Amino acid sequence: MEHTEEKIIKKKTNQSGCCSAHEEHHHTDDDGHDHDHDHEHNADGNVFQMFLPAIISFILLLIGIGFDNYFPQSWFSGYVRIGWYIIAYLPVGIPVLKEAYESITKGDVFSEFFLMCIATIGAFAIGEYPEGVAVMLFYTIGENFQGLAVSRAKSNIKSLLDQRPDEVNIIENNVATKVKAADVKIGAIIQLKAGEKLGLDGELLSDTASFNTAALTGESKPATKVKGETVLAGMINGNTIAQVKVTTDYKDSKLSRILEMVQNATTKKAPAELFIRKFAKIYTPIVVYLAIAICLLPMLFVDHYIFSDWLYRALVFLVISCPCALVISIPLGYFGGIGAASKNGILFKGSNFLDSISTIQNVVMDKTGTMTEGVFKVQEVIISEDLDKEEILKLVNALESQSTHPVATAIHNHVGAIDSSIELKNVEEISGHGLKAEINGKELHVGNFKLMDKFNIKYDLDPNSVIYTTIAIAYDKKFAGYLTIADEIKEDAQETVSKLKALGVKVTMLSGDKTNVVQFVADKLGITNAFGDLLPEDKVNKLNDIKAKNQTVAFVGDGVNDAPVIALSTVGIAMGGLGSDATIETADIVIQDDKPSKIPMAINIGKQTKKIVWQNITLAFVVKAFVLILGAGGLATMWEAVFADVGVALLAILNAVRIQKMKF
Repeated sequence: MEHTEEKIIKKKTNQSGCCSAHEEHHHTDDDGHDHDHDHEHNADGNVFQMFLPAIISFILLLIGIGFDNYFPQSWFSGYVRIGWYIIAYLPVGIPVLKEAYESITKGDVFSEFFLMCIATIGAFAIGEYPEGVAVMLFYTIGENFQGLAVSRAKSNIKSLLDQRPDEVNIIENNVATKVKAADVKIGAIIQLKAGEKLGLDGELLSDTASFNTAALTGESKPATKVKGETVLAGMINGNTIAQVKVTTDYKDSKLSRILEMVQNATTKKAPAELFIRKFAKIYTPIVVYLAIAICLLPMLFVDHYIFSDWLYRALVFLVISCPCALVISIPLGYFGGIGAASKNGILFKGSNFLDSISTIQNVVMDKTGTMTEGVFKVQEVIISEDLDKEEILKLVNALESQSTHPVATAIHNHVGAIDSSIELKNVEEISGHGLKAEINGKELHVGNFKLMDKFNIKYDLDPNSVIYTTIAIAYDKKFAGYLTIADEIKEDAQETVSKLKALGVKVTMLSGDKTNVVQFVADKLGITNAFGDLLPEDKVNKLNDIKAKNQTVAFVGDGVNDAPVIALSTVGIAMGGLGSDATIETADIVIQDDKPSKIPMAINIGKQTKKIVWQNITLAFVVKAFVLILGAGGLATMWEAVFADVGVALLAILNAVRIQKMKF
């Protein structure tokens, strides 16, 4: 697992330390063409080492130009001059020549390295030595800056990797022993010192403990956990010693899943990325053939044809046409978007979802756990006078213990410990209705009033007369009474709806809860379209009604009960990535800290990412097209060509990394 995770923060590079955009997008890690180096660009020494070949070439080039134009030397001529510029060329040229050779041996002739090699060697062939060195020098500098930009874009993922310690302290026979986290078995007890990071997911054994969850959720506010609650790998213990019982294998921890998800995000390409990959494969050989035509065809039409002049034009054309500005800046833009989102506790499973969410017209959301806290409290208990209230509540508590729904937790918190003497038989969960079981030879039904209707159980209550969520109870095929349960609206829910409306997004609420409860919450939040009493298939129908209007839809839910709706939506968003394994598996986007305000933030990040990507595409095409025309007409020199290639690439990279500095 460790080796797999390390690949997330590695970038294919050429031997000078510069990023190989071509290799990144045209080879896989196991194609035999591996140039992985783990560059840590935070250290000044490493950056200096990375740029050292370019510095040497630059100094030698400046001295050579000085001897040529400003401080003429009699000895600086002939083979000495040629040798000087060759020495200046080698530090930056050898790595690129090697990359070109290896690409050719793999059957990939028309790479950007090949273009650079032809252009620079051609410049030497016609005596343009300073320009030949300059082209390769600035190309290498540009690639180095690309490497720094990619490293920066991946830094927040690197920080995620740093959050999981390799070793943990295990308590055995009241003695703490340090062992490798990967070797720890389920059931082992970890002792966490103050300020120590948790290495595996587990259950808190201490009465209370405070944890910093910023690495997982982006939330700086410490989270207080009580005995029995789940704590996750990557969380940092507060200022007291805590004990945690391990419940998940190292490789299956939430953090491992998150890391795997972010790693896989780079494999799901946005349409613009896929287009550029295909475009570069077709474009590069066409450019080479056009350069050959520019060099040779004029001899058929021009009276005073000079081969060296037209070869120079062809070489300029080659340098200008190098597609590296597009090949690196577009993926970097998307990766920057994924990085900016994950820094804010929003995980995109692919750059394609950044594109999709940027054009969302409708956000359809669940109520419980999405716009409300999902933490229910029992408000009142109404049980028929001819029944034993305490006994009925014990039976209900025992049956609800079979469910993971927040309602079950509320009932358990109200009633207390489960009576182990109660024997449940034929327990059945009826989707969208509730639970049924046999106890003491009698049927017990606990759920909504649709459950009562389904089993023809008569009741003397109008469910719509109660504002709160109502849990109906039937025992021995007779209506026994009900519980009312209330849930609090999240503090940023109203702000979320306002921001979505400001973005021009229509908001709809769908819930299995009672219609009057759903409408009550919707009115408070300013949501016009709200529907309650919905079964999972009803939610699917409502979503299909929206899609039938040819509109894009993002569904926000818990990723478990709402899996069919998430699968049908344009983009599926799961709230509470730290709460349910299924959310990470099902949704396209995971909001880790349960905050609905992250929904408009995710849309904004998608919009900004797409905007930056298309700015880069436009910039690259316009500048290159203009300078290509000048080059073919003999009006552009190698210096303009260098700007059209390296200059545009650097501008595109600077534009792409802007998103990581933006406030959303």
